[in-house]
Parts: sequence; structure tokens; C-alpha cells
Amino acid sequence: MSQQMMHDPITNEAEKAGGHIKTKWSQFSVLITVFFFWGFVAASNDILIPVFKKAFDLTQSQSQLVSVAFYVAYTVGSLIYVGVSKILGTDLLNKIGYKNGIALGLLISASGTLLFYPAANTGSFALMISGLFIVGLGFSLQQIAANPLAIVMGDPKTGSQRLTMAGGINNFGTTIGPLLVSFAIFGSVAAANPDASIESVKIPYLILGLAFVLVAIFIKFSSVPNKIDLEGVAENEAEEGNKLLHRSSVFKYPQLVMGMIAIFVYVGVEVSTASNLPAYLEKFLGVETKNVAPYISLYWASLMIGRWTGAVGAFDVSKGAKQVLSFLMPYLAFAVFLLVNTIAQHDVSQFYIYAAIIAVMIIFDILSKGSPVRMLMLFSFAGITALLIGMFSSGLISAYAFTSVGLFCSTLWPCIFTIAIAGLGKNTNQGSSLLIMMIMGGGIVSWLQGVLADSIGIHYSYIVGVLCFAYLAYYAISAKNVLKQQGIDFDKLESGGGH
Repeated sequence: MSQQMMHDPITNEAEKAGGHIKTKWSQFSVLITVFFFWGFVAASNDILIPVFKKAFDLTQSQSQLVSVAFYVAYTVGSLIYVGVSKILGTDLLNKIGYKNGIALGLLISASGTLLFYPAANTGSFALMISGLFIVGLGFSLQQIAANPLAIVMGDPKTGSQRLTMAGGINNFGTTIGPLLVSFAIFGSVAAANPDASIESVKIPYLILGLAFVLVAIFIKFSSVPNKIDLEGVAENEAEEGNKLLHRSSVFKYPQLVMGMIAIFVYVGVEVSTASNLPAYLEKFLGVETKNVAPYISLYWASLMIGRWTGAVGAFDVSKGAKQVLSFLMPYLAFAVFLLVNTIAQHDVSQFYIYAAIIAVMIIFDILSKGSPVRMLMLFSFAGITALLIGMFSSGLISAYAFTSVGLFCSTLWPCIFTIAIAGLGKNTNQGSSLLIMMIMGGGIVSWLQGVLADSIGIHYSYIVGVLCFAYLAYYAISAKNVLKQQGIDFDKLESGGGH
């Protein structure tokens, strides 16, 4: 890539049109390829959990070590990032570049997939989760670089919607991931043969590793920038630039510190709801392990549905077109789920009623008016309601209630991330690494729910998710006031969703 492209700041004044910074779609379309892989692997873990549980005779809490290994890797990776930056005396991504950081992260993840071959041959649970740990380690570096890039590839005030769009691609991966991995594991062998199922895990993950390498090469030679103007981004976010904080330590920004906890509990409720779902379906609905895939696929498709809806605000189209797309996109995403599962020869007729639940999510999206703060609060309350309905009902009603948590988790990551790094300026990279560190909540909260399930039952263990959503609602209210004091008011956004 040319030197000019490397140092071309995202916030170049020439990109502005009438005060609006245009989204760089060519660069953004390349960037979102890595979001696909994060989702593919994360959702596939939910298929591995029941397989490993059978093969290695694990308790529910022990089976959640799959999630623990994968998500704690994000924390370790972020700590390594901070440590290396300290040793270098400068931020690592500023040193090697954002694009190079993503490519390096992909290569690290590819090395982790290589462990699946000896692990499958020896039937080693420890080696398998070690491979997942290394994959997650590479993902952490990718996330530290990619999330800020997605936010600043256009107007920072619509950054959360751009990140939502990237999340929609992520959840296309989560939708097809469980189905493809389930086919690879169960397609040619009986589900009751755990040794054969473990053996069949190695090939799809080796193929995945090869894909990581190819995308790393693609990213390296793409137009994705290596440098971004973080101070310029902060100035564009603020209504009153003189109120911006310029603090020496990133921990002196309350929106970030509270946001770290928010990321922890958000990823926790998103992952634990899904990873404990197979055990719930098997016990209370009598769903066999080999038939769990479409339910897991619907959960992750729910995140895709919500994110395709929330991403509408990032499109450079008229307000009327945005209003039409706000109703069209969620059902288009739902159609993708139905099509993929029909191709996989699953009975999808039982899922048609889910279209009514999607309508509820659309209403909440309209009420959010494009504000990440308002959306975080509304969707958190909706998540609490869904979990309580699931806990105090039975049959398909409870299954749909738990699955709908995916709809209300869908846009929370970009909301939290956008709020947490708002106004950080030169501290953005460090703040991003700290937020990525807290992805460990996906493993820890899943494990805690597993422990609770072993003691009080899987049904009522979902109280853990209720507590997570309660904190997120609190964060939405608190962060709004904190940011206003710094001259940043997301409620002054023009209706980002076009509503």
C-alpha cells in the first residue's frame, strides 16, 4: 500500500459533505470479513459444548470450560497487548499499524486451529480447549484494531450503527456456523458415537485455519488504513470541544471504566444464554443433541436480525428509504435463517411464529431513535423481560423467550463500545484493548450459570442474565450523564435509524 494511503487520516476534511463525514464503504467492506469469522467460531463453540460433554463425561459447569478457554483468551490477549505497548513505550497498533495488527491476529488464530488435529487424534479435552484459547488470543488483537476502525470509517456519530452493520456480518457467521459444524460432526456418523464425533472435529477446524491465513493475506494487501486520527475523531464527537477531557490515564474516564464492566456482563449474558441453551432444550423439551443446531442457529440469527435492523442508520439513503429498510431488513435476515436451515433439511415451520417477536424488536428500535444510549436502555429492559418470561414459562414459549434474548443483545455491543470510547482521543487504542479484555465475561458468566444450573436447575439459572441486563440499564443512564458533562450528547443525534 502506498505511503499516502497509510497515513491518510479517516477524518480527512475533504471527506466531509455539508458537515457530514462520508462512510468509506470500500475499506469498510474489506474490514467486516474478520467480523464474520469471529461469529462463525463463537457460535460453533455451542455445538462443541454438548459434544465434549458427552465424549468426556463432563458436568454442565465443566462443559462451560469451552467458553471459559475461548473468552478468557481475549483477556490474556489484551493484557499482552498492554504489556507489549508498555515495553515499546508506544501503543502497539500505532507502531505496527491497524491493518497489520488484524493480519497478525488472523495468523495467530490460524496456529490455534492446528492443535485440533493432534487433539482429535488423542481425544484430549485439554488440547482442544488450548486450541480454542489460541484462536481467541488472535481474535483479541483483531478486535482491538477492528472495532475502532469500524467506528471511525465515517461520521463518529453514526459509528455505533456502522459497528452494528459489522455485527450483522458477524452474525451471518453465527447463523451458518452451528449448522456447518453440526453437519461436519454429525453428518456422516451417529451422534451417539462420541469418539467418532471428536475425530470429525479436526477437518473443519483445519479448513478454518486455512481461511484465516488467506484472509490475513487479503487484509494485508487491502486499502484498509494502518493509521487513524484519534484526536480528530474525539473533536468530531463533541458538541462542545472545550469540555473534552484530556487525561493522562485512560482509567480516569468514567464512561470507559463503567463500560468495561458493561462489556463483561453483556458478553456474559449473550454467550451464557446460548451455551446453556442446549442443556435446557434437552432436559425440558426433549431435543436430542444432534437436533440442537437449528435452535442455536436461531439464537445467533436473532443477533443478525437485530443488527441488520440497527445498521440501517449507517446507510447513505433518504429518511423514507431508511424507514422502509427498518422493516425490511429484519425479515430479510429472518429469511436467511429459514433458507439456511431449510437447505440443512431442518423443519423450520415451528419457527414461523418468531416473526411476531421480531416485530416487538422493531418497535424498540424505532423508539431508540438512533441513540446508542437510548437503545442500550430499552433493549436491556426488553432482555430482562424475555428472560423472566423464559424462566416462568415452559415448552416452546420458554424456548422462544430465551432465544429472543439474541434479538435484544443484538445492538448492545456497538452501543456500549461507542459510548465507552467516546471522547478518549489518543487513549482510544488503550481503551479499546481494555474493553476487549472484558470479553472474558463470556466464559466466566457462562461458567457461573453452569455452576448455578448444577445446584438449582438449568431453568432458573437464567437469573444470572437478568442481573447482567440490570447493570446494562444502569450503565445507559449513568454514562449519558457522564458524557453530557464532557460535551458529548448522543441524544442530539439526528434520527440515525431514520425513524
